[in-house]
Amino acid sequence: MRIATITNWAYGATLLLTFGSGAAFMVAADAGRLERVAIEERESYRHVADQLQIIDDRMRDEVRLYAVRRAPEHKQAWLDDLRGAAAIDAVVAQLRLRAMPAPARAALEEAERNLDRIEALERQAIAAVEADRPAEARALLYGTRYMALERGIERATAVFMAAVRADLDGQIALARARADRWDAVAQALLLLTALLFLGVLYFVLSRRVARPLTKMTAVVNRLARRDYAADLPDDRRSDEIGEVTRAVRLFRQDSIERERLERERDEDRRIKDLIARMMHRMQGCDSEGELAEVVACFLPQAFPDLSGQLFVHDQTHGRLLSIGRWQEPVLTLSDFDPTFCWALRRGHPHRSNLRGEDVCCQHLDDPEGSDALCLPLTAQGGVVGMLYLESVEPDGRYADRQLYLDLISENVGLSLANIQLRATLSAMATRDPLTGLANRRHLDESFNRERALAESRRTLLAALMIDIDHFKRFNDDHGHDAGDLVMQHVAHALMAHAGEGDLACRYGGEEFTLLMPGADAAQAAARAEAIRQTIRKVALAHRGRSLPPVTVSIGVAAFPEQSDAASLLRVADGALLTAKSSGRDRVVVAGGARPFDPDRIDAAA
Repeated sequence: MRIATITNWAYGATLLLTFGSGAAFMVAADAGRLERVAIEERESYRHVADQLQIIDDRMRDEVRLYAVRRAPEHKQAWLDDLRGAAAIDAVVAQLRLRAMPAPARAALEEAERNLDRIEALERQAIAAVEADRPAEARALLYGTRYMALERGIERATAVFMAAVRADLDGQIALARARADRWDAVAQALLLLTALLFLGVLYFVLSRRVARPLTKMTAVVNRLARRDYAADLPDDRRSDEIGEVTRAVRLFRQDSIERERLERERDEDRRIKDLIARMMHRMQGCDSEGELAEVVACFLPQAFPDLSGQLFVHDQTHGRLLSIGRWQEPVLTLSDFDPTFCWALRRGHPHRSNLRGEDVCCQHLDDPEGSDALCLPLTAQGGVVGMLYLESVEPDGRYADRQLYLDLISENVGLSLANIQLRATLSAMATRDPLTGLANRRHLDESFNRERALAESRRTLLAALMIDIDHFKRFNDDHGHDAGDLVMQHVAHALMAHAGEGDLACRYGGEEFTLLMPGADAAQAAARAEAIRQTIRKVALAHRGRSLPPVTVSIGVAAFPEQSDAASLLRVADGALLTAKSSGRDRVVVAGGARPFDPDRIDAAA
């Protein structure tokens, strides 16, 4: 049953009992009126006593009802009874002028004093109710002092009535018995009203409202702190508390779903932001190593539960080589043939695990519960590499992340292809296609940079100008292919003797240059002699025919010993002309009239 229905029924029963008690009091009052008719003089005493008792009871009931219900009509009834008591006080004052027994007079005065004190307490209780302090009002109306005053009034009234009872006749006794009988009925009805009120108060407020609300308050407070583990039992009651409980449970479910959506939205925003930052960094990468560093930096942040490697397709050797890794993947090889990977065979992502969903790639060890994903990196219809991901969990959530992974693999593939394309174009722009050495353009750019550094830091810089002796005879007597073979032989010797930081270039035609940062004239001359000896010692053959010995003339110049930095190549070229005019097949250091003496240079070295 709904709480409102129970409350309405209880309110109706209380009204009926109150009306019944009021009717009983009216019958008792009528009995007193009959008694006064019989004995007018003495009935006045009885009338005053009964009226005082009735008004006192009514005032007590009304003020207590007002303290509990706060209904204005109870306060108004109390004020009305207060005015009635004032009228009776005037009658009592007149009766006090008449002759009456001394005990009756004393009891009457005591009752008046107690009534005044009770009236003062009731006024305090009404003021407390109006000040929104119902607990204080109830404490006043149900306190020991109030009860003692009530008992004092009853005791004084009893003494007063005992004093005048001796004068009453049989009619008065019959009227009194009738009044007492109806007074008992009224008190019983009042007691029944109080018991009904207390029962409804306990059943409705304590069991049906207070206890469920206490549990509900604790749960709501936890939900307000986003502790969604708190929940109310499924209350199937059809009253208001059941409806509120179901509403709170629906609120909890909605909050959990909203929290989940917020987490997913925040995670999606975080991953998208990391991917955007990674793409922005990839656009500025100039080498495969830089690209691998960017991928290894951002992928673990986007997917902390995934380790992996970035592979690049080595076109020269036809293999996949690892250029970057993160979070220590353990299953895959770092160097393998492209046919070992099903993703590269099919051109689509391929997943490998022990659940038998698909065949495992040959470049993986036994997964042992792990989950691996291979993503081919393609650009312009060709495979440029592979992105390998590995999860220690049985399910790497690849399906949930498919959109992100496709976006990442597509952009990594494009960036890798762009880097390789730029490297190819750079090599074509800076390398001599016949010898593989740097071309004249690259030499000019590097020389300007190195000489600026040497001048600003006051460091050493040396240059070798190399020319193949009688190169024209190789082309004329043996063909241009033989001439190309001779130039490649010289280029290989230069690359073999070039140190770290040195730059070997084809200067033009059959002339070559070796730029040596940090070397002085003696070191450069020793290196030039070693190059000359290496070229001379090798016997070349072309199409089954032995070629004449290949010799070179080398001019050496160093900054700041023989030249300033800007004129270094020109001074070295002048030393080369001196070597050629001195008979070729020799090394000449700029600034010296004699050809290079290997023994002197070796001793200096």
